[in-house]
Amino acid sequence: MSCWINGETGGYLRVCTEGRNWFETDFPNWMKAEPPKFKNETRSEEHGSYIIEALETGRTYRGHFNVPNNGHITNLPNGCIVEIPGYVDRNGLNMPVVGELPMACAATCSASVRVQEMGMKAAATGDLTLLKQAMLHDPLVGAVCNPEEVWQMTDEMLVAQAKWLPQYAKEVPGAKKRLEDAEKNGTRVKLIETQGAARLHTKTVEEMTQHAAEARKNAGAADKGKMTVTAH
Repeated sequence: MSCWINGETGGYLRVCTEGRNWFETDFPNWMKAEPPKFKNETRSEEHGSYIIEALETGRTYRGHFNVPNNGHITNLPNGCIVEIPGYVDRNGLNMPVVGELPMACAATCSASVRVQEMGMKAAATGDLTLLKQAMLHDPLVGAVCNPEEVWQMTDEMLVAQAKWLPQYAKEVPGAKKRLEDAEKNGTRVKLIETQGAARLHTKTVEEMTQHAAEARKNAGAADKGKMTVTAH
């Protein structure tokens, strides 16, 4: 629990929420402050500037990039997005072949890829059955929900988010009726309120004020994993 990325439930959501709330509070102070001076010794670790430098000067920069898999990881489906090491120079972005992942890693990643493919197609076509199948096959959902819970949860989500899902407009009335019928005949699944196994409190602005420098660092960090703002 020393860092959100080590397994905290909803950790990324927490640090982003705290950062956004503090930025909205502190933004007027940022605008009143002296403009920052960009120097080599204060260069950020955000790799955007290093990419531009490599493209403009030819000085090679090695980083990790999200690209469509095209034989880079040989035991994952082509077309899925993978994050792998690559190189940038005057010729652009160059991505080497990584090869095979260990079988267990490939199996886990492949399951997520197929779930995302189903979810993408379901979203594009308004296919309710495929949407429910995508939910059912998600490893995290399957770890805590049985099929009937998944079916009803998907219906509940469709109803709750109907105004943002016009492609499912014809399916929403049926979802509402199924939920109402389940309530009437006693087959509605038991709803469980849970905060997760390792959820930390989301700090209020008042709480963050006590550690303003840390809150500002969070609000300005491009990399929420390391909370980097300036170079070491």
